Amino acid sequence: MSDVESWQQWRTRREARLRDPHGTLALTGTHWLGEEPAPIVEGEPVLWSAAPDGRTVTVTAKAEHGLVLNGEPVDGTVTLRPDTDEHPDTLTAPDHGILLVPIEREGSAALRVYDPKAATLQAFDGIEAFDYDPRWVIPARFTPFDGPHVEKVLNADGVVRGLGLDGTVEFELEDGTHTLQAALTSGGGLWIVFADPTTADAKPFFRFLSTEATAADGTVTLDFNRAYLPPCAFTDHYVCPLPPKGNTFAEPIRAGELAVKTR
Repeated sequence: MSDVESWQQWRTRREARLRDPHGTLALTGTHWLGEEPAPIVEGEPVLWSAAPDGRTVTVTAKAEHGLVLNGEPVDGTVTLRPDTDEHPDTLTAPDHGILLVPIEREGSAALRVYDPKAATLQAFDGIEAFDYDPRWVIPARFTPFDGPHVEKVLNADGVVRGLGLDGTVEFELEDGTHTLQAALTSGGGLWIVFADPTTADAKPFFRFLSTEATAADGTVTLDFNRAYLPPCAFTDHYVCPLPPKGNTFAEPIRAGELAVKTR
């Protein structure tokens, strides 16, 4: 398979995941929870609350309200583990096709609601992107930090949160040497948040880039053809981190995804 064909398949898979009934585009709300039980929408009978440390979420409902956990109706008060737990919980409302996902961010808990009838999902018409260009497949080298590093960065929802970073990746472009801060993924690859003038007028103005696992000597390939839009490009209910210091290019990166297309 050629590099172009592999890239085309990546694009096809990505758009298919976005179109999933409970995928990125289906998110209709992220509701931050307090310690006092309350509905996420005024007047609804189901009550939600968060533990003081944000590690668990509590829901109180009757069987007639139609919530299901692990195949059983919720009838009473149940404790749920958030997405950051090793064994997270999710709820469904099968009569409406709704998926409910407890999440936790820096000790604050929220409930995400995914609806296959979401307007953002119905209006989605693909992603505008540059054509594949082999010149944007760049050899690089990753150098880990001496220890854990957390940088406070603004998030798309206007809140400053910690962004865990594990080292720097250095590479050459036509305009010289560049160094970006990166996080390691569970599979040993890199995850990078970056901005450049290509998307300066877009919302959001930054993109993500993921790589395969780095080699033992730190070498890795950056394929900017696979630079992708963050979840907050598709709906306002995500809390994507903005680029950390040093991760903004002065010159355009004319590769990867550009904008969401709608009907």
